Amino acid sequence: MVTITAQMVKDLREMTGAGPLDCKKALEQTEGNLDKAVEFLRDKGLARAAKKLSSGRAMNEGLIETYLHFNRRLGVLVEVNCETDFVANTDQFRQFVKDVALHIANLKPLYVKREHVPSAIVQAERELQRRRVLEEGKPEAIADKIIDGRMEKFFEEIVLLEQPFLKDDEKTISQLLSETVAGVGEAIEIRRFAVFTLGDSGEADAGE
Repeated sequence: MVTITAQMVKDLREMTGAGPLDCKKALEQTEGNLDKAVEFLRDKGLARAAKKLSSGRAMNEGLIETYLHFNRRLGVLVEVNCETDFVANTDQFRQFVKDVALHIANLKPLYVKREHVPSAIVQAERELQRRRVLEEGKPEAIADKIIDGRMEKFFEEIVLLEQPFLKDDEKTISQLLSETVAGVGEAIEIRRFAVFTLGDSGEADAGE
């Protein structure tokens, strides 16, 4: 059995910011492998994040962030909530909110969550995709599976949480949110956003 030294725990703490007991446990679980210990802590943090996201905690703090394009023809307002003003003032939370505002300006989602998309719009899109599938001559037996796949793509294009992150398309905004929750240690919610484009008849407003 590998002996876990104080230096190993210190190195892992510097790499992850996790507590000493968590670092020691991670090293024990991974037989002293630092890289595997980092992954262990990351997975543990994301599991805790999932629990926090579904815990129904009150989130009355946070930030309203703005993004203004260089030509001042496009602007974004986004509200992101958390549980405490302490977390709202952390660098990680602030960076997350800035990244979300930048992402919205560039990827132009229409809704925060899938459940925010009006049912009439979802039904109309599904009917459109069914007509297309039949016109393409696809077998009826697999039509629903094809339509379901295209609906997933539809949601990915218009729903913020399901879009690939602008700065790292290997993760979605939802995954970025979970990582941030794991990092700051409390629940976070992207509540709503609005996009203003010069000359449009009205701004896009998404959220509750």
